[in-house]
Amino acid sequence: MRTTRASISSAILLLVLGAATLISANEKAPPIPEADRLGLPRSLKQVGVPQAATRAAIPVDNPQTPEKIELGKKLFFDGRLSADGTVACSTCHDPARAFTDGRPVSIGIGGRVGQRNAPTILNALYNKTQFWDGRVKTLEEQAAFPIVNPVEMGQSDLDAAVAKIAGIEEYNRDFRGVFGHPPTAADLVRALASYERTQLAFDSPFDHFVAGDKSAIDESAKRGWQLFNTRARCNKCHALTEQKHDVTYFTDNDFHNIGVGTIRHNVVALAAKAEQLVNSKDATAIDNAAIQTEMSALGRFLVTRKEADIASFKTPELRNVVITAPYFHDGSQETLWDVLDHYNKGDGLHNPFLDEDIQPLALSERDIDDLVAFLASLTSADYKEQGLKELARQREISRTKRPQRDTARAFGPKPQPAKLPHDSSGPPGEAK
Repeated sequence: MRTTRASISSAILLLVLGAATLISANEKAPPIPEADRLGLPRSLKQVGVPQAATRAAIPVDNPQTPEKIELGKKLFFDGRLSADGTVACSTCHDPARAFTDGRPVSIGIGGRVGQRNAPTILNALYNKTQFWDGRVKTLEEQAAFPIVNPVEMGQSDLDAAVAKIAGIEEYNRDFRGVFGHPPTAADLVRALASYERTQLAFDSPFDHFVAGDKSAIDESAKRGWQLFNTRARCNKCHALTEQKHDVTYFTDNDFHNIGVGTIRHNVVALAAKAEQLVNSKDATAIDNAAIQTEMSALGRFLVTRKEADIASFKTPELRNVVITAPYFHDGSQETLWDVLDHYNKGDGLHNPFLDEDIQPLALSERDIDDLVAFLASLTSADYKEQGLKELARQREISRTKRPQRDTARAFGPKPQPAKLPHDSSGPPGEAK
């Protein structure tokens, strides 16, 4: 629920930075997706599902029941959770797009444009933290924030959303049947989280390959898997450890500055403003800053106030990544070829906060094609057709449009890292 302090904090942010809700007459939220077969709870019997970890991901205080999951599904696709009835959770997390929205950044009520790309909820039950900056840990906590963010679903607080739902007899009956009483804020987010925990995405060609079917992926994908764990250095972030190949999660659950937007946004100055204006212990204020303002570019720093976390964002998992374009926290890269070109040239080397593992990779065009083939092999069976179409679309674009490609830098020596700026304008707080 929003507090007066949080609302004041949000208002100050909007006035001072002038970078809040962007309203465009040409933009509006897309129609709310239907709850078709891709929105149904998914089988635990998919090849590759980590059974023990899946059971462990269910909290003791919110056990799964078929009735609760069905209620959460109904809420997930219902625009009546939003202030004006036009936006549902599924607006930004469309099952047909592997629970993303296909936009660089998401659009909420009234055509209001946020600052970040919508991450998938597929396999989100395994996440150690939620959101790009990890500002909350549980799916229950996560579910509340879009409902009350002015740029997303726009309710004044969770109680307003509950009051709206409580006025619908069908929901009153459902909540009483599941929880034994009328709708409450706590039960609203419990139901949503229960549904989200059913969205498991495995059963990909790669899973079948790991399970023993050596013909499940082609030779290009096999070469890509080898590159992923060696010269391409993908395993530095997309593995639990660098020594052991991760065939399940493809994330280290950590945060990294990969050289996206740091210089463009002047993050040192933004960090100084953030320390003055945003209470790092107030998750609502952080949520407002992350979604409504240019301080979104600060990433994990908004939460920790540590200099090392400036412009660092959570490592996303890679399953169904072909379908979840565009890429990175700001949706700035159109294709997987763009993403790999970014890493190949070691982009962001003039950024003093850059992760130490970012460096020129000297990957050839065949190497990049092989890595894309491996990433495509992570597409779940449910998304096979969508994945093939999207891969073909991206490949066609890559033949004529490669804005991140820089072969000279990719094959050049690694430059000396930039030094941290310690001048009168920043960095703030612990950075000094």
